[in-house]
Amino acid sequence: MLANVNATRMELLGLRKRVVLATRGHHLLSEKRDEISRQLIGIARKIKPLRKKVEAELLETSRRFMMARASMEPEDIKSSLEIPIRKFSLLVEFSRIMSVEVPELSQQASGEMICYGFSNTSGEMDVALMALDRAFESLIELAEKEKQARLLAVELQMTRRRVNVLEHVLIPDLKSTIRFIFDKLAEAERDNTSRLMKIADIIRA
Repeated sequence: MLANVNATRMELLGLRKRVVLATRGHHLLSEKRDEISRQLIGIARKIKPLRKKVEAELLETSRRFMMARASMEPEDIKSSLEIPIRKFSLLVEFSRIMSVEVPELSQQASGEMICYGFSNTSGEMDVALMALDRAFESLIELAEKEKQARLLAVELQMTRRRVNVLEHVLIPDLKSTIRFIFDKLAEAERDNTSRLMKIADIIRA
């Protein structure tokens, strides 16, 4: 910047305005960075226990299906699951967290999870299907939180980069240029004063 700067009072005034604007932007971005960090920590704290819950529910579902398989004939298992009447729809809505658009997931379900007769099926099949239904709800919640965390992490990284550029590059460069112009103007003022004094001395002589 120093190579192309014009050492004028107008340039000095413009640079001072830019410093004020950059400082205000740095303050706002720092607040945004801190708030995104706070939101991200809150979501991350929810993800860990939620992931454990999903893993436990999937493990329980798998165990229940294995028990159902052990207590039923293969053709009965196939026929009981062949024509499901339970239908799921995934609804995606969006909200904003510190200007970041994040998804909010929910499910709409219709029909019954258990859609077979009870004569050739075991109670373990009923329990397995209900466990699968619960696991599906938890999976949707986990997917929502992980996607939100991913989007906020990207925004946090970009915001940190902007804060660092303002704090360590732009604002110091502007202030350095202001000092350069101020010194140049002061030097020019001293030269003018010296010339005027010499002229005054000549006139008096």
